Amino acid sequence: MPTVEMERRQVVVIGAGPSGAIAAALLKRKGHDVLVIERQHFPRFSIGESLLSHCLDFVEEAGMLDAVNAAGFQRKNGAAFAWGERYSAFDFGDTFSKGKPTTFQVQRADFDKLLADQAALQGVEIRYGQAITGADFSLAKPQLGVQREDGSAYLVEADFVLDASGYGRVLPRLLDLEAPSNFPLRQAVFTHIEDCIDAPTFDREKILITTHPTQRDVWFWTIPFSDGRCSVGVVAAAEHFAGRTDDLDACLRGFIDETPSLASVLSNAIWDTPARTIGGYSANVKTLHGPGFALLGNAAEFLDPVFSSGVTIAMRSASMAAGVLHRQLQGESVDWQSEFAEPLKRGVDTFRCYVEGWYAGTFQDVIFYTDGSPDIRRMISAILAGYAWDERNPFVSEPKRRLRMLSEICASPAP
Repeated sequence: MPTVEMERRQVVVIGAGPSGAIAAALLKRKGHDVLVIERQHFPRFSIGESLLSHCLDFVEEAGMLDAVNAAGFQRKNGAAFAWGERYSAFDFGDTFSKGKPTTFQVQRADFDKLLADQAALQGVEIRYGQAITGADFSLAKPQLGVQREDGSAYLVEADFVLDASGYGRVLPRLLDLEAPSNFPLRQAVFTHIEDCIDAPTFDREKILITTHPTQRDVWFWTIPFSDGRCSVGVVAAAEHFAGRTDDLDACLRGFIDETPSLASVLSNAIWDTPARTIGGYSANVKTLHGPGFALLGNAAEFLDPVFSSGVTIAMRSASMAAGVLHRQLQGESVDWQSEFAEPLKRGVDTFRCYVEGWYAGTFQDVIFYTDGSPDIRRMISAILAGYAWDERNPFVSEPKRRLRMLSEICASPAP
């Protein structure tokens, strides 16, 4: 048998996206040896462009906030919702959880490269264009098979592996950890445009989420960037796209034409980029950790894009895992289930409750209720800003009960 090149490292991170870059930087700042293996080359396109305020807490923890602040991304101070003639806006500077009052809307190609570059500047080694082809966790220490772009291969032995591979879901596939999501099959069709928006009511410092006037489970995102462009997309259950996806551009613009309030906002837009689609993105796993590994962000679970929670969950999981792993590498006894999986899941389940409520219409009723208590709106705003782990907030500690009670008060007829 030919000799296979073997390399030994302390921590291997699979994927250089936001969760991988944050986790790697945090561990490197604690003095650990970290290798990141990334299949693609950066910059590369990704969606998930509207960050929540809580994201910046982890960017700051990883020593990257100054670079992000200086990058020229579009400042974001909240979220706006439209349905027919109804409009409701939430301010991240006025929330129950006293987090950061603003965040950013970003082209992910630039943002992800910035975070990865910042990790590299802190001493993290990142190898681009290399793919994980195998994983063996039955040995005393995990071993990963890696293939370079020229076809050559090598093995890496590590004390621990963090999978931050996002939609690639490397370890869930290789270790048979994938589990079906309990969310219905949904699809998104999206593009970037030169938006030319001159509507006086449009706030470039907020994401705009628009509900279809008659189909409340169909919604749109409009995410303005700092260069006069926008990300625009429609999300719906797969059956709503039947017969419409042969021409993705016509599909997206057709849905927008059915929605007068959004069509008016985008009436001057220059549609200069072919639309793309992604479907079946909701995912789950049998476990978030095992001997020698933990799963971060979308590699473990992805809910839905409606509240832009994906990057927040990814970064939160990176911070939590890095903290537990640092203690383990220092020789402490740790419990990944109680210190990582369970507390992470509590926040994810909070988001899940409101995502389910959105598609059921109950959370939309709450969003568009104009006579609500300012204190309750601050509690809702905190969740929309990403603080889904702040259990001092009653809408975090008891999401199902609180949403049910409030939706009964706020139930609204169609506009």
